[in-house]
Amino acid sequence: MKLPKVTFWRIVIAAITILGLYYTVLRYTKGLGAVTNLSNKYPWGLWVGFDVVTGVGLAAGAFIIALTVYIFRIDEYKPILRPAILTGFLGYSLVAVGLLYDLGKWFDVWHPIVFWNPHSVMFEVAWCVMLYLSVLGLEFSTVVFERLKWHRLNHLIHILIIPLSILGVILSTLHQSSLGSLFLIVPTKLYALWYSPYLPLFFFISAVSVGLAMVTMESFLSMRFLGKGIELNLLNGLARVNVLVMAFYLTIKILDMAGRGVLGDIFSTRFESIMFDIETLVQVVIPFFLLLIPAVRTSAKGLFVTSLFIVIGFIMNRLDVAITGVEASSGTTYFPAFGEIMISVFLVTMGFLAFAYAAKYLNVFVHVEEKEEGPVEIIHDV
Repeated sequence: MKLPKVTFWRIVIAAITILGLYYTVLRYTKGLGAVTNLSNKYPWGLWVGFDVVTGVGLAAGAFIIALTVYIFRIDEYKPILRPAILTGFLGYSLVAVGLLYDLGKWFDVWHPIVFWNPHSVMFEVAWCVMLYLSVLGLEFSTVVFERLKWHRLNHLIHILIIPLSILGVILSTLHQSSLGSLFLIVPTKLYALWYSPYLPLFFFISAVSVGLAMVTMESFLSMRFLGKGIELNLLNGLARVNVLVMAFYLTIKILDMAGRGVLGDIFSTRFESIMFDIETLVQVVIPFFLLLIPAVRTSAKGLFVTSLFIVIGFIMNRLDVAITGVEASSGTTYFPAFGEIMISVFLVTMGFLAFAYAAKYLNVFVHVEEKEEGPVEIIHDV
């Protein structure tokens, strides 16, 4: 049996896996206090801010591309549908696993299924995430059934794909916005630049923007590391849509801050204001102007860099809302412990590995070489 070649990245992945498993065992045998800096004053930290609140948004590309292909019937985007669905399925799976780390009584995670509280936003988010994860699993199951040659089951899913997609779009829209609703109950605790009665709308629109960016990034990274082609003309179309999304997002944010009388706080020297300004520049302003440049939109590297800005800015925004924005009002300080960080890095690494193996052994990337209007531009290297 031939042993795998030892490379730098395999060593890194092995180290992350060992540390991740170690802190996982520690968390479940010694409790939250053994691996986190959480407390009664600060019960929500990195695992909620990143693994859940951020992770759900990063997986939004699945419902956007499914909506485009299955409901709007724009078939030219079919080549990036399966990778987007796979990213969404893995993203939501990691959100569910991350939640198991964060819950004190993780073994009671099934309670929302039986003990209903329809007046709770968390109850709605829990049900929507559970149902949408199931929808994503069914949508991606066609790829698995193809590999296993289970043609009858594959045909059955294809028959159900339209109602499944409609259900997925509804569920995703509900919980993407409801994550913002979680923070509506802390108007005096969340810093004014982030708190808004329109938080659900902001969360949804920013999820659409980062979802489009994630589809672009996964296409580029798949080309670089997995040798898969990249449909540059399709990603250019997504970039054009994202320009409009970001413009709308920034406009309503400014109007909202002006209406609440806090627009001047963006010039404050407070740490929260500085973080807000940085996240806005990285998430919206810089990528918006970059995507206005034709040379950037028609370049694989240009689209990747722009999308990277959006993703980093989005992560900053969700962490700021969940952590930075409420830290001052908590009466304490919080910075994630090394164990918290390693478990989050471990989960992300497992997601990348799962995507890589799925792309290697399943028919995830389906390229359409010819269309009525001519050949699709597929780049295999840059």
